[in-house]
Amino acid sequence: MNRPRVLLADDHCMLAEGLKSLLSSDFELIATVEDGCALVAAARKLRPDVIVADITMPHLNGIDALTRLKKFDPDVKVVFLTMHQNAAYARRALDAGASGFVVKHSAPGELVMAIQAALRGEIFITPALAGDVLQERQHKAMEKEAGGLVTPRQREILQHLAEGRSAKQIAQTLAISSRTVEFHKYQMMEAHGLRSSAQLIHFAIKHGITTI
Repeated sequence: MNRPRVLLADDHCMLAEGLKSLLSSDFELIATVEDGCALVAAARKLRPDVIVADITMPHLNGIDALTRLKKFDPDVKVVFLTMHQNAAYARRALDAGASGFVVKHSAPGELVMAIQAALRGEIFITPALAGDVLQERQHKAMEKEAGGLVTPRQREILQHLAEGRSAKQIAQTLAISSRTVEFHKYQMMEAHGLRSSAQLIHFAIKHGITTI
């Protein structure tokens, strides 16, 4: 039975050699590259079953390399093995279409599990980060949903309100009438079941529509 074909991308030679030893019994290691541009070229040429890549690499980082590869092969499977133990990095990787996110100091078995999950069409995240990543993605989804319920003009008005400006001041800044400002405020409050400007501002800040 043919073993799954894996392409490695990491600019640390010693780590790459260690990965070869770890994976060679279960997978066929078809090539090792040391930068993001070489990764894109090798992946397009060799068409591996799974790519194991670092995020921080010369010339082109791993996430941007994945974005390029997705344009040519939407089904490409990339498992990131990185030193970045950070939920924000993991979310960026998953948003780009990664199949897995494993931190380098995790147990070696996690990488094998991540590759096997990718081959099954599943997503694997280092357990230590999984809860934080899920929470962050849910938060971003809520922000996007809330943000989609206001128009660009309403977003402008909300930002000015959050900065403490009155309807008259906002109207002067945006070159519209005070009545128009109040109308937008009324529409937003009605849409979200809010009863005051303070509640409206709190809603906007909570859901990332505005900042202060």
